[in-house]
Amino acid sequence: MHSSAFAFHTLSPDLIVASLASIGIRIDSGLTALNSYENRVYQFCDEDRQRYVAKYYRPHRWHREQILEEHQFTKQLLDNEIPVIAPLTFNNTTLHEYQNYLFALFPSVGGRQFETDNIEQMESVAILLGRIHQIGAQQPFAYRPTIGLDEYLYQPQEILLTSSVIPKQVQSELKTTLNQLIKIVQQHWHNDWQAIRLHGDCHAGNILWRDGAMIVDFDDARNGPAIQDVWMLLYGEKQEQRLQLDMLIELYQEFYEFDINQLKLIEPLRAMRMIHHLAWIIQRWQDPAFPIAFPWITDLDFWYQQLVIFKQQIQAIKSPPIQLISRM
Repeated sequence: MHSSAFAFHTLSPDLIVASLASIGIRIDSGLTALNSYENRVYQFCDEDRQRYVAKYYRPHRWHREQILEEHQFTKQLLDNEIPVIAPLTFNNTTLHEYQNYLFALFPSVGGRQFETDNIEQMESVAILLGRIHQIGAQQPFAYRPTIGLDEYLYQPQEILLTSSVIPKQVQSELKTTLNQLIKIVQQHWHNDWQAIRLHGDCHAGNILWRDGAMIVDFDDARNGPAIQDVWMLLYGEKQEQRLQLDMLIELYQEFYEFDINQLKLIEPLRAMRMIHHLAWIIQRWQDPAFPIAFPWITDLDFWYQQLVIFKQQIQAIKSPPIQLISRM
């Protein structure tokens, strides 16, 4: 995983104003901080009353080529009339640097929150994902990583088992249970899939509704199996998820063929996301935003509950994978 060092302490309002001025943008309003833990994101208006969003990338997380790949992917999607938010070009580039901070400017786009239980909106997302994956499958990222066990299991495991943030009373049981969960994921993980360019973090919070679905924030874009962008949209009991999945895939396949073999990866991917997310919080603990946002990470009761969730996930992986109703 990436460096845990906190590196936003010098990102002052004066520095932000100066960085934007360096690409010809003059702020005519206050800076409104938007919700983002990994990066720092601000909305503002320029002197022409044009609304923008400025994104300052966490130092040492992605290198320049990896960020530009994300920008190029969203630009390619936009060029194919797929509703995403792509960075704007200034001085012939979308990525800028000021006093060691890499940053980009985006148009400020409003929208309503995506409703997971709204059939019309879910259908729109299914079509959108099929179109994104159709483009994403044309070639993989050259610099961004591919989803795998090292980044999502082994590195997070080391962080969790060496952390002083986790209460000592639970560390021994956590080690045992975590090892069991990782072992079962290893047994059920396979690499028999085409690695395509993905959004990578396609949950409801990254979808806007604007007379149709719009997927935002490609910051976690990487190569991986197509199912990674599908499974996080499923919710409820298994029968509900099967109905949702059936509807999603039917519309999705109008644009990109779905590999039924990837259904076996849903529960392993869910476990990988659980483990990776916990390690990410601990790794970023020195960033003042994280103890405020995730105070429960030091609570003993939280970790006992997490052990229960890990054990339930072990059983979920052992159970037969979810199937499409239309294939039964």
